[in-house]
Amino acid sequence: MNIVNKMTCLFFFFVGTINALAQEASPASIYANDGYKLVWADEFNINGKPDATSWSYEQGFVRNEEAQWYQADNAWCENGLLIIEGRKETIPNPGFKKESGDWRSSRENAEYTSSSIKTSGKHSWQYGRFVMRGKIDVSSGLWPAWWTLGVSGEWPLNGEIDMMEYYRGKLLANVAVGTSKQYEADWHSNTKSIIELGGPEWVSKFHIWRMDWTEKDISLFVDDQLLIKVDMDSLYNKDGSNTHPLKQPHYMLLNLAMGGTNGGGLDNTKFPKRFEVDYVRVYQK
Repeated sequence: MNIVNKMTCLFFFFVGTINALAQEASPASIYANDGYKLVWADEFNINGKPDATSWSYEQGFVRNEEAQWYQADNAWCENGLLIIEGRKETIPNPGFKKESGDWRSSRENAEYTSSSIKTSGKHSWQYGRFVMRGKIDVSSGLWPAWWTLGVSGEWPLNGEIDMMEYYRGKLLANVAVGTSKQYEADWHSNTKSIIELGGPEWVSKFHIWRMDWTEKDISLFVDDQLLIKVDMDSLYNKDGSNTHPLKQPHYMLLNLAMGGTNGGGLDNTKFPKRFEVDYVRVYQK
């Protein structure tokens, strides 16, 4: 074989190899061998605000007595990433009532801002493989999360799945259903400390969180490491109704919370801080 033919063969070999690798890594085909088909994704490959056909924003003080005021301004896409930024800044609370006993209205100002985006009313899914590649900041007081809520019912009777949650030095993997007491959940949970995962080196990198949700069970992973597996038979509301809130469609949320009932203190944290998301994908069989 002469040199020209050798070079031609090598060229087509490398092209074929590259194409094969690209196809293997493509979002649509990566889980094909497991029988999954891509049904929805956001790769965040735009510059500007997140896609309004997929996402809306939570606004104001929302839950858990958290410190941040949620607003649209703190979420945007750049360089192929969704950025959710926590800031230390003062925002007047338009719902302030001086004598109020409600934490949402008793604060004259918010001292921190952030964003929480959700697919509620736009996209929801029942069962499937949910995948998110992201990078979290584990500074004191931060509480990033990727999670779902059921479309019907009052929390927690609608069901909650925390596919990625972090606060106070640990990752959490949670599934919650309702109890006989209003606003009190029955939690199925596991945690993994950041030190155990790899400490600062682990934190400096992007990681892949995954949920496999079937008619039989819910399994939550980080970088293919199983964090928790819960049988669906145990996930019924303990309020006497025996309803199954995980046997209904759920919508997705991405947010960076701060402080509140679980997040921890913020006094020693320098802002701004970011929760960065490379992509979110949903596959179904």
